[in-house]
Amino acid sequence: MLYDAAVIGAGPAGITAALYLVRSGVSVALVESSAPGGQVLSTAEIENYPGFPKGVKGWELADLFDAHLAEYPVARVRGDVTSVEAAEGGLYRIALSEGEALEAKAVVVCTGAKHRDLGAPGEDSFRGRGVSYCAVCDGNFYRGRDVVVVGGGNSALEEALYLSRIVNKVYLVHRRDAFRGAKVYENKIRETENIELVTKSVIDEIRGGNAGMDSVAVRNVENGDIRIIEAEGLFVYVGMAPVSSFLPAAVERDAAGFIITDAEMCTSASGIFAAGDVRAKRCRQVSSAVGDGATAATAALTYLEHWNA
Repeated sequence: MLYDAAVIGAGPAGITAALYLVRSGVSVALVESSAPGGQVLSTAEIENYPGFPKGVKGWELADLFDAHLAEYPVARVRGDVTSVEAAEGGLYRIALSEGEALEAKAVVVCTGAKHRDLGAPGEDSFRGRGVSYCAVCDGNFYRGRDVVVVGGGNSALEEALYLSRIVNKVYLVHRRDAFRGAKVYENKIRETENIELVTKSVIDEIRGGNAGMDSVAVRNVENGDIRIIEAEGLFVYVGMAPVSSFLPAAVERDAAGFIITDAEMCTSASGIFAAGDVRAKRCRQVSSAVGDGATAATAALTYLEHWNA
């Protein structure tokens, strides 16, 4: 099938881009690899999205985004994108893992980023048996038990607070004594009785047996002392890796693989735009993703006007 624009990814950026595009009268395909909402679905509560002064559950916001788009004739295409390649006539061919493909005049990439692995011994062995990257998804498995959260950014602080409401105790491990996350979250962390800060420390090993993980070895980076923390769950938040490997080499990326764009979300490849967490930028929030999506769609519309001229 040929579309004017293909939007890859159905998180806040992708849904916004598709909404702006279809409302402008162009044909749009929204390629989704999972349920609409992206990482919003794995966020317990969003407190800083305008219009929700009391906060909103991640899944609720995702449902509202999707319901808004459902009113318009956007083609929903299910599958993982394996490649985006230039085709004849100035088109782009988007190949899917199921062997299907579609073509588009313009492509808006909104595939976001995924959590990076910790890289500690035992991580692979206990993945899904204690090691998790989503507190909202797996937190209930550890209700009333002790868990460890690793990281110092907003995600780590937010998820530690979420877990503190359902588990017995949270050990928050961070390699520095200062946090990168927002001060409001840090203040809440320090005020929460069942959260213990384990700073200037890293995870040396994840331990356990056939039943799953049962403890972690934590090393102090200053004096080398090893502490064994007994816990049945480990939640990892040590940064994000962009989902961008399927793009052609013509799309410029930074050293970490995030897509480089200008202020209008244009990439180095004509006709390809990027929005949201997959883009090289400082702020990765729902509000900034929505803004990126609107900007990318506007730029894509301008491109399509010249393409059709």
